[in-house]
Amino acid sequence: MSGETARAAADAAFARGAYPHRVDGTRTLDKLSALDAIGEALSFPSYFGRNLDALYDLLTDLSWLPSGEHVLIWTGSDGLKAAEPKAYLAVRSVLSDAQRAMGSGERRLTLVLVDS
Repeated sequence: MSGETARAAADAAFARGAYPHRVDGTRTLDKLSALDAIGEALSFPSYFGRNLDALYDLLTDLSWLPSGEHVLIWTGSDGLKAAEPKAYLAVRSVLSDAQRAMGSGERRLTLVLVDS
């Protein structure tokens, strides 16, 4: 895994005034652990339902976080892809859909994947 690349992505986010949030891919080897890691990285409220619909709902809200761009840096997402390809595609789809939905406005979401 490229720690330098993840660090560079975080540094780039800081440089443009964005908030980086890192997901450790070594902890995301199944769907639930991926959802939990994303929720932890973005400080999801305790009512997070740990399913894809709830993930989308919270990713397109982010009202508990400061205004601005939030960059979700997922290192090693290829671990989930190898372990559970369908779960990986489902989570990636939700992340992509949420990123598109949050492309403008008071809070924005940007996804950066850093694979090994």
